[in-house]
Amino acid sequence: MRRPSRLTVVFAIGLICLPFTPRLLADSGGLTDDTIDKIRSSFKMDDHTRAMYNAITNTNITDLALNRDILREHTEIFSHKIEAKGITNQKSSGRCWLFAGLNVMRPAVIEKHNLKGFEFSQNYLAFWDKLEKANSFLEHIIEFRDRDILDREMEFILRQPIPDGGYWENVVNLVEKYGVVPQEIMPETNSSGNTGSMNKLISRKLRADAARLRRMHEKNKPVEKLRDRKTHMLAEVYKMLVMNLGEPPREFQWRFEDANSTISKLKTYTPKSFYDDFVGVDLRQYVDIFNDPSKSYGKHYSIALTRNLYDGDDAHFANVEMETLKAIAVKALLADEPLWFSCDVGKDQSKDHGIMAMELFDYDSIYGTKMAMTKAERSLFRESVPNHAMVFIGIDMHNDKPVKWLVENSWGSDKGSKGRWTLYDSWFDTNVYSIIVKKEYVPEEVLKIFEQPVIKRPVWDPAYAFVQ
Repeated sequence: MRRPSRLTVVFAIGLICLPFTPRLLADSGGLTDDTIDKIRSSFKMDDHTRAMYNAITNTNITDLALNRDILREHTEIFSHKIEAKGITNQKSSGRCWLFAGLNVMRPAVIEKHNLKGFEFSQNYLAFWDKLEKANSFLEHIIEFRDRDILDREMEFILRQPIPDGGYWENVVNLVEKYGVVPQEIMPETNSSGNTGSMNKLISRKLRADAARLRRMHEKNKPVEKLRDRKTHMLAEVYKMLVMNLGEPPREFQWRFEDANSTISKLKTYTPKSFYDDFVGVDLRQYVDIFNDPSKSYGKHYSIALTRNLYDGDDAHFANVEMETLKAIAVKALLADEPLWFSCDVGKDQSKDHGIMAMELFDYDSIYGTKMAMTKAERSLFRESVPNHAMVFIGIDMHNDKPVKWLVENSWGSDKGSKGRWTLYDSWFDTNVYSIIVKKEYVPEEVLKIFEQPVIKRPVWDPAYAFVQ
């Protein structure tokens, strides 16, 4: 009889071991029959559970959880308001960061020219944002040409080649490079307010272009050839954007009627000359003040791959304690400066009532459990991220302390309280992450944080997400 080889012996041992592996894994942490029996036996259909079972299976749970005591005590009285005329509507798009950025400048323009109202063209800057993001995507494909396709940064950019979302720094870079135009010069289109199909199709085209660029590199084509090809690819993206959003003007003629019914002279502008002459707001005078308790305070952080212009600025901020951030916000608002801010809008917020208040929805009482976490824990464990940007335009002070904050949103006048929200101070502590504020309202010790070497964080940092 021939002696079995070593490989045969090993294979046989493997076969003998296999039947026991699932049981060993289950005993180590799987959901066993005994565990299921314990879980099921712990459940009791008591009177409260039965009442909630009947209610939840027949009614929207947010309607059930709405805290009536908060509604009863709610008021829309504010001790200080900034004059802001008109409510904007981003519709079914993730452009809140852009709307909020332009809305910060709007009151100054209205006051400067004594206007009845005014609105910038969000579509104009959204067009250039998409083209810049397409260029950044393709440029990163070239930059990462030697990386594994499963590299984490590569995976991130492939996931969303031209996302709607953005950051304050993206607003600054766009305005400085392309200027601005009034709403009527480049009005909204169906695709600007409903970006899903446009984004999907341009992303499909860009991913196909990425594959072509990778193939060119595999054939040892030099970077110059790849960039030359990139220009042709971007020309096709430009065409697709024009078909969806219209073509942005190189120059335009415009005049306005002020609050006294005086009509200005018709003037010819370029988008940049309009920004310089008519708007005149220096966006470099604003800084990003952040509160992330999962990171060290008093440090200067930046987030990789958050710039829309490839040669632009990544999002960066000074991380401070909440009381410091809030004191800066109060000072600016009382000086009639509107504030861009980011928050987690998905928590304890009602579009029907225009309220942001802690425990506005009492889910714990419904389920008889506790779901509380600290702000740091909510960030680290992916329960909360800054996902929406709006503008503070008022505050209610009592004994020199803020009680609630007046918010201008960009969801249209049919949401909230005619497009505005009342944000209670405890909600601010838990769900507000950052404010964009002029340097003149920021203490010197906080401004000095921006002089520190920047601590670079990856784009998957738990405290950061696309603001939409």
